Amino acid sequence: MRLILLFGFVASLLACSNSSTYVAQPQPLQPGRLPTPDIVVKIANLGACTDSADRTLLFNSNYPLTVLVHGRKSSAGRFRSLAQLYAFHGQQAVCYSYDDRDSLIASADKLVFALQQLATVSKNKNISIIGHSMGGLVARKAMENNRPNHWQDSDINIKLITVAAPFAGIENANLCGSRTLNWLSLGIIPGICWGITGDNWFEITSKSNFIQHPEPLLPSVQRYLKVVTNEQNTCRKVDNEGVCIESDYVFELAEQYHPVIDHYSQVINIQVDAGHVEIVGYKHAVPRKLLAILQQENMLSATPPDRQEALQNLLVKLYGVQSHNSSSELNQ
Repeated sequence: MRLILLFGFVASLLACSNSSTYVAQPQPLQPGRLPTPDIVVKIANLGACTDSADRTLLFNSNYPLTVLVHGRKSSAGRFRSLAQLYAFHGQQAVCYSYDDRDSLIASADKLVFALQQLATVSKNKNISIIGHSMGGLVARKAMENNRPNHWQDSDINIKLITVAAPFAGIENANLCGSRTLNWLSLGIIPGICWGITGDNWFEITSKSNFIQHPEPLLPSVQRYLKVVTNEQNTCRKVDNEGVCIESDYVFELAEQYHPVIDHYSQVINIQVDAGHVEIVGYKHAVPRKLLAILQQENMLSATPPDRQEALQNLLVKLYGVQSHNSSSELNQ
């Protein structure tokens, strides 16, 4: 039974990634309606949302920025299409990259440092942060008020968005969090758990302080949009006969809700029926539900009527499929 639970843990972590057939995306973003860059800078762990080895940032310091934080087994390049949709709407997006085997606290510390450096060179002090899956855990932790490396600049205005993040801990990882089993196994189970997920193996369990004791958010966090995905009966890949051969179910609703986090004064919970990867988009799947939520909450600009056809053409180019009813869904 314990081995079955461990296999379930492995399967859930593998499911967090997009696709084993991912093709790297090193090509630069098309400028769309982005403002002309006036800053060229290198900031550790930040870069364009591509898989290019050159992580130099180019952006206009007079306009707001959105920082995208990927999940486990993902990369900046997997957010290229989403960043391109931001560019289409005239909004700047950059990506934070981290080693998903590192401690979540260490990854959050690096994100705080990167954001502080970004704020130092930006004239516009409005920053949005979007974290998906494990990236949501990292992003929220970075925004805690009672941390050694908290924000020093009170002028920063932050909008935090987390998507499909397991704030109650990963249920399939709870075997790793059993101190009794860890002791009885003479360290074998902790070793296996570390081998699966790295230094965050205990942090992602429901027994960890990371999960059990979230701190209040920074006063700089003006709004916190928490997107919860109901992933039951979702499918990531079907065969030629329309039969699902790869599920898009990763986390239960109960894994995404948290009694402390859900009562933050800044939080807005929005639950949506969507697969774990579907919500942020992948090849052949337009993230129409997330885009609609972001526009509904004024975190992404509405698409002007005269730009609807251009948007449809871009969606086909980015995702390889026609997005039916996209115009109405993105602006309701």
